[in-house]
Amino acid sequence: MPLVSASSDALDAAAAHLRRGGIVAFPTETVYGLGANALDVRAVARIFEAKGRPEFDPLIVHVLDATMLARVALPLPPAALRLIERFWPGPLTLVVRKTEAVPHLVTAGLPTVAVRMPAHPVARALIARTGVPLAAPSANPFGYLSPTRAEHVVRMLGERVDMIVNGGPTEHGVESTIVAFEPTVTILRAGAIAREAIEAAIGPVASDLGDDAAPLSPGRLPQHYAPSAPIRIVDFESVPPHERAAAAGVGFAVAPPGYRVARALSTQGSLREAAARLFDVLHELDALTPARIDVEAVPAEGLGVAIMDRLRRAERR
Repeated sequence: MPLVSASSDALDAAAAHLRRGGIVAFPTETVYGLGANALDVRAVARIFEAKGRPEFDPLIVHVLDATMLARVALPLPPAALRLIERFWPGPLTLVVRKTEAVPHLVTAGLPTVAVRMPAHPVARALIARTGVPLAAPSANPFGYLSPTRAEHVVRMLGERVDMIVNGGPTEHGVESTIVAFEPTVTILRAGAIAREAIEAAIGPVASDLGDDAAPLSPGRLPQHYAPSAPIRIVDFESVPPHERAAAAGVGFAVAPPGYRVARALSTQGSLREAAARLFDVLHELDALTPARIDVEAVPAEGLGVAIMDRLRRAERR
C-alpha cells in the first residue's frame, strides 16, 4: 500500500492501477474517497470488500465533465441542470436515472445513480488520467468516521488499498449534499452545501434525512460515521464531574472543562470551520481511547444540519 504525494508521476501510477481494476484512495474537497472504475463490476466489488460495505448501500460515481456524465446518467431534469450550473464542480451529488453502462452493484440494483463532479484538483486530475467515471465512497471501514486526511486512510484501511494519494486535509470535512428529483426535488443527505443555498438556486425543496433499511443514497443508514468510542450528544451543564474524568469532550466554540481531553470545533463559532474539523477532531480523540466522547450540539442551521446529522447517526448503538 504505497502512500504517495499527489505528483504527476504518482497520479499516472494511480490511474494505471484504476484502469487495471485496482482501488485507490484519493482526496476530494469533502472527504477522502476510495475509487474504482465505476464501469468495472469486479473493481467495484473490491471497494465493498475493502470497506466491509453491504451491497445494498449504493455508491457515488464521480465524473470529470458533461461527456463523462452522459456515460452514466440519462438526460437530466431541468432542476438538476440548474443545480449543476450553480454548484458543479463541487460538493453536490445528484440522484438521477442511470444508463445501462452502470453496473447494478454500483446502484444497489436501483434504476438511479448518485453522481457528482468533484472540485478538488487532485480528484479531477486522477479522473482525467483514468478516463472513466470513478465510484468512490469514503475511504474508511463501513460505518466508521470518514477520513479527512491521508493518514486516516492509512490507519483504517492500510494494505487493503492499492495506493493512497496524499492531497493534504480536505476542505469541507463533511460529505456532499445529496439531492433526488423523483417524485419531487428532495434532499436525501445534508452535506457541504446547505439547504438554503439549494433553495436559492431552484426554489423550495423537500428534505428527507430519515433512516433507510434499503437506502436510496449513501449516508442514510441508522448507524454511520461512528468512532470506536461510544459517542453521545450532551448539554455539558448536565454532565457531572465524575463522568467527565475518563471521557473526551467536544464543544462547538469552547472546549468543555473537566474532561480527560477536550477540543472546540471552532473558537470563532463558525459552522463552516466546525464542519471542516468535525471528523478530524473525532479521529484524534478516538485514537486516545477515551471511555466515551461527549459532543455538544451545534446550531441546527446551514451546515449545522449536516453536522448534527453525522452526530446523531454516530450516537446510535
